[in-house]
Amino acid sequence: MPNPKGKPENLKPYETDRDEPLTANLSFRVSEAMKEAVKSKDDPPEFCRRAIQEALDKDKSS
Repeated sequence: MPNPKGKPENLKPYETDRDEPLTANLSFRVSEAMKEAVKSKDDPPEFCRRAIQEALDKDKSS
């Protein structure tokens, strides 16, 4: 019978080499075409993080 808590290695804290750990979650609605375009990227989560950061940097400098 499988372990209901998952694999023991999944219980270890997530480690990252980033300056700030990615602990928050953000959810928003997009069109189906936009969703498919983002999902076709090599690393969709990183693509979204970069795009949002670029927009925030641009907004800050304006």
